[in-house]
Amino acid sequence: MKPLRLGLPKGSLQDATLQLFARAGWRVTVNSRSYFPGIDDPEITCMLVRAQEMARYVETGALDAGITGRDWVLETGADVAEIAELPYAKQSLSTVRWVLAVPDEALIKSPRDLEGKVIATEVVNLTRKYLEKHGVRARVDFSWGATEVKVPHLADAIVEITETGSSLRANRLRIVDTVLESRTVFIANHAAAGDAFIREKISNLVLLLEGAIAAYNKVGIMLNVRREHLDLVLGTLPALKNPTISQLSDPDWVAINTIVDEDVVRHLIPRLKAANAQGIVEYPLNKIVL
Repeated sequence: MKPLRLGLPKGSLQDATLQLFARAGWRVTVNSRSYFPGIDDPEITCMLVRAQEMARYVETGALDAGITGRDWVLETGADVAEIAELPYAKQSLSTVRWVLAVPDEALIKSPRDLEGKVIATEVVNLTRKYLEKHGVRARVDFSWGATEVKVPHLADAIVEITETGSSLRANRLRIVDTVLESRTVFIANHAAAGDAFIREKISNLVLLLEGAIAAYNKVGIMLNVRREHLDLVLGTLPALKNPTISQLSDPDWVAINTIVDEDVVRHLIPRLKAANAQGIVEYPLNKIVL
């Protein structure tokens, strides 16, 4: 039985992907001299591939499946099966945007002002489609990198990817429009997805990756409370769904277990204590499978 040949994105998504796999239960080890990471699962073999090329290798069957951005699937026009959306990026659980940007002092205010101009970008096909949609004729040059520094001397505008916009601001660039919003996706070769073993392996892998993402900004809370104060505590406690309430050995006491957003805990615990909760324990989560 052949293992699942899985492509992992090399570059900006690499560290976030390895961290996600660790939370999902797979230890992936990368040797700086090799493009073939080790993984503690004999049913998977991994290869590091640039996200820009991933869809093409999955389409041809060189890889059974891979993780990349939906933007690169669209840019290459690859015919692959999108198995799941994995909403994580380099720095956060968010979308990334390809934006049209110009120097702060440029007179360009809308896509129509690009008529006859030069645009530098890594996503040539997406940019051309964007210009066609707006009825604009402009020259689109492929950029090999450092796209932000190419305006105004080498191009009038750029189409560049951004997660927070900080790099654009640092280079005194102004966003004119969003060309495309994109998320990370798990893709598979159509033939591989039809193989029963590969299909099950992918399904289980995606299930746990999604569970790790769902748990990313959440923690578990356990506490004890006397029954007479239960309603007060429940009114204080936000919950993913209904909290679990368990009878303790003392019939006058119950235990509550629930999941909350991590960023509310520093405000929540003092309120729970004020509502007469005791034995409050916060614990980290690796996965939430709904």
